Amino acid sequence: MTTGAIPPNLLRLAWPLVLGNLLQTVYNLADMFWVGRVSAEAVAAVSLMFPLSWMFVSTAMGITAATIALVSQHVGAGEDRAADNVVAQTILLTLVVSGALAALGLAFRHELLALIGARGEVFVEALAYVEVIFLALPFTFLFFAFRAALQGAGDTKTAMWLMVLSAGLNVVLDPFLILGWGLSIPYVGTFFFPEMGTRGAGVATFVSRGFATAAGIYVLLRGGFGVKLHVGDLDPDPPVLHSLVGVGYPATLDGWARSFAAVVMAGFVARFGPAATAAYGIGVRLMSVTWSVSGAVGQATATGVGQNLGAGTPDRARTVTHVATGGTMLALAAAAALVVAFPATAIGVFVDDAAVIAEGIGFLRIIAPSWAFFGGVMVIQGAFRGAGVTKVAMVLSVLSRWIFRVPTALVLAFAWTATLPVVGPVSALDWGVTGIWWAFAVGAYATFVVAAVWFRAGDWEEGVIEEERAPGPPDVPAAEAGSESETVDD
Repeated sequence: MTTGAIPPNLLRLAWPLVLGNLLQTVYNLADMFWVGRVSAEAVAAVSLMFPLSWMFVSTAMGITAATIALVSQHVGAGEDRAADNVVAQTILLTLVVSGALAALGLAFRHELLALIGARGEVFVEALAYVEVIFLALPFTFLFFAFRAALQGAGDTKTAMWLMVLSAGLNVVLDPFLILGWGLSIPYVGTFFFPEMGTRGAGVATFVSRGFATAAGIYVLLRGGFGVKLHVGDLDPDPPVLHSLVGVGYPATLDGWARSFAAVVMAGFVARFGPAATAAYGIGVRLMSVTWSVSGAVGQATATGVGQNLGAGTPDRARTVTHVATGGTMLALAAAAALVVAFPATAIGVFVDDAAVIAEGIGFLRIIAPSWAFFGGVMVIQGAFRGAGVTKVAMVLSVLSRWIFRVPTALVLAFAWTATLPVVGPVSALDWGVTGIWWAFAVGAYATFVVAAVWFRAGDWEEGVIEEERAPGPPDVPAAEAGSESETVDD
C-alpha cells in the first residue's frame, strides 16, 4: 500500500476482507434462516442475543485494532521481526482476556438476558443459544487476532479462504443441529441428529469457529504469510503489551459503546412485541451485510494508512482514505436502493409471518437510505485506527449511538412528558417502533458530518510504533532470525 496506484492496491487488499466479513455474516444469516423454521420466539431470541454476544466480541476487535496499527506500521518501516513479536503478544493477550470474558458471560447469563428484556419462551431459547456462544469466545478472539496479524502485513487472502471453509461448515451443520435432520451413509444407514433448536445454532458456530482458529494458528506457526508466530515470543513483553492495551483500549471502549447501545435499542424494540423484535433482528442482519462491506474497507484503509505512516508518506495515507470512503458510499447506496425497491422480498427470505414482514418493510424503507453514510463513518474510523488514533474512532461511536441515536429514539418512539428549565413541559412524539427506526437514520447522517470534518481537520498523522520499539526483539533480518516472514505485494 506504500507504492503504486491507490485504487487497484486498495481493491486487492479490500476484496478478500469484504468477502471474509460477508462470510462472517453468513454465520448470523444462516442461524437466522434455519432458526426461523423453528418459531417466531426462536427468531426473537437469536435477535436479542446478537448485540449481547457482540458486546464481548467487540473486546477482541479492540485488541486486534491495535494489532493492525502496530503490525502495519512496523511492516511499513521494514521492521518485520518486531511485527512478529507484536503477533505473539496479541495471542497472549487474547487468550487471557477471552477466557475471563467467557467465564463472566456464563456466570451472569441469566442476569444479562433479563437486562435486555428476554421473557418467557424467548428467554429459554436465548439462554440455550448464549451458553454455547460464550464457550466459543476464545475461538472468536484468536481468529480475530490471526486475521489482524496477516492483515497488518498486507495478506488478506489467507484468512478469507479459512472463512470460506468455516462459514461453509457452519451452513452445512445448521439444519442438522437446529432441526434434527438425518444423514444417510451408504451401507451404514441414516443417522439422525438431535433437534436442538437455538442451541444447535450455537453448537454449529462453536464447531466452525474452532476449526477456523486451529487452522489460523497453524498458518501463523508455519510462517511465510507476511508475519510468523514464534513460540519464544510468547513470553510477556511489557512494552509491547502496554502498546497493545494503550492503542487497543479505546477501540474496545468503542465496541462496548456500540454494543451497549445495541442492547439498549434491542430493549426498546422488545417493548413493542415479538413481531417488531423479529423484524429488528432480520433488519439488523441485513444491515450487517453493509457493515461487512464498510468494515472490511475500513480495515483495508487501516492497513493502508498504517503502512504509509510507517513509511513516512502521510499525504498518501490521506488519499487512501478519500478513495476508500467514496467507493464504499457508492456501493452501499446501490445496495440500499435495491432493498428499498423490494423490502418485502428481502424480509420474506427469512420469515413468512405477515406481521414481521410488515414491520420489516418499515425498517428498511427508513434505515436503508442511511447505509451509505454509516459505511462512510466506518471507513473513516478505520483510517483513524490505522494511524493508532483509536480514541477519535471511539468518540465517533459514542456520538453516533449515545448522543444521536438513543436520545432520538427516546424522543420519537415513546410517550412521556417532562418539564425542562426555561423551556417548560416537553412531550415525546410517541411514534412507536417507527421512531426507533428513524433514530438509526438520524445517527448515521449526523455522525458522518462530524467524522468528515474531524478527519479533514484532525491531527492523526503521527505513528505509534516508537513507543514500543525498545526493549524488544532486535530488528534483525528475517533470514538471520530464522523467520519466514515476508512482506507481500499487497
